[in-house]
Amino acid sequence: MKAFQFSAGTLPLLISIPHAGTALTPEVKAGLSDAARGLPDTDWHLAQLYDFVQPLGASVLTGNYSRFVIDLNRPADDRPLYATATTGLYPETLFDGTPIFKPGMTPTADQRRDYLATLWQPYHDKLQQELARLKQQHGYALLFDAHSIASVIPRLFDGRLPDLNLGTNNGNSSTPTIDAALIHCFSAQSRFSWVDNGRFKGGYITRAYGKPEQQQFAVQLELAQCNYMDEQPPFAWRGERAAELQPLLQQLIMTLLEQGAIAAD
Repeated sequence: MKAFQFSAGTLPLLISIPHAGTALTPEVKAGLSDAARGLPDTDWHLAQLYDFVQPLGASVLTGNYSRFVIDLNRPADDRPLYATATTGLYPETLFDGTPIFKPGMTPTADQRRDYLATLWQPYHDKLQQELARLKQQHGYALLFDAHSIASVIPRLFDGRLPDLNLGTNNGNSSTPTIDAALIHCFSAQSRFSWVDNGRFKGGYITRAYGKPEQQQFAVQLELAQCNYMDEQPPFAWRGERAAELQPLLQQLIMTLLEQGAIAAD
């Protein structure tokens, strides 16, 4: 299987979905623990949740492989992004701390180097190529990195996660004007809770490719999964919940497009 799926659009916007993949290499599949076999910690159904972006004209890049093989939102040198508990480039525990692999069944160093070369690198090469194309065509590029996570994970954060978690690397991957406009979308409604640069400030993709000084603006949105799906196996899609959330996501995308054009002017 290819490392990613990609569709090119006409807008100066790239939607990146690095964690929705479920494909496994043979050695990872054979080594999974019982707790990991159902692929928890996947960003389930995000392509369906954001199915409105392609008709709008956005480019979409989606990873095909599970983060249990390699995490596309971590740096290649596996440098930690957060001081608190997290998972690395080659995760060995679930978000709750449970082992992903049976004893003695983790992939070898050589296998993991192969994942880096054949899965991680092609995704990032395509991401960079598309951002460069958008900048050449439009003069600037917008990157929206889409994520979701279970709403309650005590090992990672206290209590229940806000519904919408905007991350711009503490403002360094975007501009104050873009941030303020996106925050206004959140504050103008009362249905969903939200936070700006809280527990999730943006992972490697947001931090590496958000370069406002180069007319390249990046934001990450981490969604609490309870708003569009069941958080327990089999992680079913819940259309009635998604229908409530999608108008706000559409408003957020349109605002990003409007404010990105202003910021680049």
